[in-house]
Amino acid sequence: MTGRLVPDPFLVPAHFEGDGFRLEPLGPQHNERDYEAWMSSIDHIRSTPGLADWDWPTPMSLEQNLGDLEGHARDFRERTGFTYSILDEDEVIGCVYIYPPRVQGADASVRSWVRASRAEMDARVWRSLSAWLAAEWPFERLDYAERD
Repeated sequence: MTGRLVPDPFLVPAHFEGDGFRLEPLGPQHNERDYEAWMSSIDHIRSTPGLADWDWPTPMSLEQNLGDLEGHARDFRERTGFTYSILDEDEVIGCVYIYPPRVQGADASVRSWVRASRAEMDARVWRSLSAWLAAEWPFERLDYAERD
């Protein structure tokens, strides 16, 4: 399992249906929709629980965003991290990142955000994802900032 976040036998979910949203692995096919979602919501994302200490988001070009999405897709294939696009129909309303732990004692660090125009979805996404991660993923302790 060297370098991998989950053991080889674990079947990484390709999709998840949440309360008013769905997940699919983030990749280049989301570039324009993802870019628009986060570029329109930089201050909102920075104020999201768990994201205040991140060095992202910072403005970048659509081409630079594509490079980031390709990196997330590579991490997913290599099982070193898992980023999902949060969708409502075809609209990208946010992302969730499942990566190696950033705090001592956690099995994984999870961060999620929703775009400013869908801020009401943040707590709902957090509740759905927390239950999904507890039930379907091989983690015992997550670092995932609580929501009100």
